[in-house]
Amino acid sequence: MEATSTQGRILSVLEDDAQASYAEIADRADVSKPTVRKYIQQLEDEGVIVGYSADVDPKKLSGQSIAIVGIDVSSDSYVEATRELKELESVDALYTSSGDHMLMAEVRAADGDALGDVISESILDIDGVTAAHPSFLQERLK
Repeated sequence: MEATSTQGRILSVLEDDAQASYAEIADRADVSKPTVRKYIQQLEDEGVIVGYSADVDPKKLSGQSIAIVGIDVSSDSYVEATRELKELESVDALYTSSGDHMLMAEVRAADGDALGDVISESILDIDGVTAAHPSFLQERLK
């Protein structure tokens, strides 16, 4: 989607600040508030906007550790393994990937030990999961 289109400008504002009010979005995207309402509803209905979230600095979270985990899954177990991964409470987000791993998961737990337990006792115990490679997030830079 072009950033110069109305939808593109609205999405750009939302990506920059998901908490922006309709009035702020309208001002920054140079459209009216009813136009913002209409386009946001349309984008949500079409699945372009799938949710709103807060950016979190993991270093400032007391009592919680976050890891991005690359997960490899055997192709014959992919659908069921993905379904089970999505059901894990500790898996905050799950993405398909074209990189080194088939899936990438954002995993949260109380601390590094608990995160290790989630990986070894929950993720790796799922039939078809062949490997899990965690990268612990330390400091948010942007």
